[in-house]
Amino acid sequence: MKAVLFFLIVFLWDLSVASPGLSMDPKEEQSVPGDHTSGEPVKAPLSLKRDWSGPYVGAHLGYAGGSSQVGTTASTLGSSLNFYKGFSFSKGTGSYLGGFQAGYNYMLPWNLVLGVEGDISFPNTLTGSQQISAPSLGNVSYADTIEYFGSARSRIGYAIHNWLIYGTAGFAWSYDEFALAPVSGVPAGGNVAAGINTSTRQWRTGWTAGAGVEVALAPHWSTKIEYLFSDLGGNSVSFPAGVARLTSDLTLHEVRLGINYSLSEASAKWEDLANGRFSVHGQSTFVNQYAPGFHDPYRGTNSFIPKTGRETWDATLYLGARLWPGAELWINPEIDQGFGLSKTLGVAGYPSGEAYKVGNNFPYARIPRMFIRQTIGLSGSMEEVAPSLNQFAAARLSNRLVITAGKFGVPDVFDTNKYAHDPRNDFLNWAIVDTGTFDYAADAWGFTYGTAFEWYQNDWTLRAGVFDLSIVPNSTQLDPGFRQFQLVFEIERRHELWGQSGKLALTGYLSRGRMGRYHDAVQLAAATDTPADIAAVRRYTSRGGFSINVEQQILSDLGLFARGGLATGNIEPYEFTDVDRTIAMGLSMAGTRWGRRDDTVAIAGVINGITSAHQDFLNAGGLGILVGDGKLSNPGAEYIVEAYYKMTMWPGVFGTFDLQHITHPAYNRDRGPVWIPGFRLHAEF
Repeated sequence: MKAVLFFLIVFLWDLSVASPGLSMDPKEEQSVPGDHTSGEPVKAPLSLKRDWSGPYVGAHLGYAGGSSQVGTTASTLGSSLNFYKGFSFSKGTGSYLGGFQAGYNYMLPWNLVLGVEGDISFPNTLTGSQQISAPSLGNVSYADTIEYFGSARSRIGYAIHNWLIYGTAGFAWSYDEFALAPVSGVPAGGNVAAGINTSTRQWRTGWTAGAGVEVALAPHWSTKIEYLFSDLGGNSVSFPAGVARLTSDLTLHEVRLGINYSLSEASAKWEDLANGRFSVHGQSTFVNQYAPGFHDPYRGTNSFIPKTGRETWDATLYLGARLWPGAELWINPEIDQGFGLSKTLGVAGYPSGEAYKVGNNFPYARIPRMFIRQTIGLSGSMEEVAPSLNQFAAARLSNRLVITAGKFGVPDVFDTNKYAHDPRNDFLNWAIVDTGTFDYAADAWGFTYGTAFEWYQNDWTLRAGVFDLSIVPNSTQLDPGFRQFQLVFEIERRHELWGQSGKLALTGYLSRGRMGRYHDAVQLAAATDTPADIAAVRRYTSRGGFSINVEQQILSDLGLFARGGLATGNIEPYEFTDVDRTIAMGLSMAGTRWGRRDDTVAIAGVINGITSAHQDFLNAGGLGILVGDGKLSNPGAEYIVEAYYKMTMWPGVFGTFDLQHITHPAYNRDRGPVWIPGFRLHAEF
């Protein structure tokens, strides 16, 4: 399924790139007065009447709720499951969804539009649970989780100028997980005691109906809002080993916002009503890595596991709107799936920046970024900016103030480097794409709420920001009261060296939150004869660090980067990874010399280290954010080398072969070394 979804996105991009109406954020063009009879071709006038005929593909974001009645095969239990979950700003969770659709319309001469559409949706959290009791079950907790769902529908509508009002109905389906577990502290009784925490997965089928309004905004592009009601019927749910047999129905209500790209030639003539006010870009990335066998005399909870392979996949929309002069609103709905090697554990310089600290076998929706950016021009020359991900086409003053507020990644603004900063396009290793000691504020997916200020003045840039920390270190939930926070500062100097551009940046941070000292955890472990537990000694304190970031073009097709950093070594890292000191360096070369200017070959190395206090903690059985082999009697620095070759397969579609070698993973000289080959497939428009 993941391969089908990835290539659907590639297919959308490949067909749309040939069209002049792909982007809704073209750079403003001014007409030049003078002679208009020079023989240049004159563009055909755009059509005021929309012809909706033809195939289309698109994506949607929505919110859903629903209910389910649960019973045994003999009677109804009177339990109703509620599937609606409100949006949690601190957790980023809720019963919202993201997905894709494709369809075909045919417009009759009298403005009647007939069509068919298929869609698939991936919810963030669409689940209902309830405590139920019956003689055959005992006292149990029952849960129904919708992993993904979709429909195949017909549409009939009426077109009014650039509007399409339609109704829709058809076949609906879902794929659910059903789970039973005994209630803590309550005697189970019945059959469930023989099948603790049992679960099963099953398909549901039924029907759906609804209505919507779609409006054409620009050549090829339209947006819509629709409501759907789905009745997925009654199912008989059988749990393994004859533990239980239940009946369950399901009804859903959905409200969706969608965007469609028409593949027909007629849609190229649609009038551009957006007028540069909106931007639509997207990307999809698939990464597969494998860890072959290596020296593995013992393992701990957070150890890297040999002879395993894992993959991750994500798809992101970058939706932007101009609010007022200089102000932009951006929202990035995303669908994620998969796990990193060893569940993203076992190496401080973890080998995939596309792997988060949480994972799921099934795709799920997230909203990692939603922010406002205000640019205030001050003085200087005008700079032309090309449209890109989270970037409008624009002309801006070189001296300016930029304020970014909302939810985004701290590395979106700080510690950037054009040669090593994007795991979707360049290196994959965590300690190469970012400074390993930069313990930036973030949830388990790498994003947080905050505000960043940037002042560009000639060759200098000053940056400062304040950001929310997780509620506890390395958590999926941010602190809802902003009581734990981080301050970040950066000064950057751009220069030319031997006629080639470069920059030097110094970054510092200070985190204020509940963190533990390694010495306290080791002392407590010795007194209680238990493994060191950093959570048991946490108190409100500070942890800081600083780093240097160098970016230098050497030749027109060759660039160098280097990073180095130090952080407080007697207190646990809060968010990123277990590194107290680091140094990294690498080279990146474009493929111009062998006739493939859009290809890239690169190599980098990084050395990560920790303090003696940190080593003592790990040797006492302590667990860090990513590392912890149960003991560390033979510590050493972690050495990593990564090389990749990125080739352009089609315009905007890239395949990358990646190879990493890690010596002393998790600072343990008793384990490894390990080779990690990988492949990345990436598309963006």
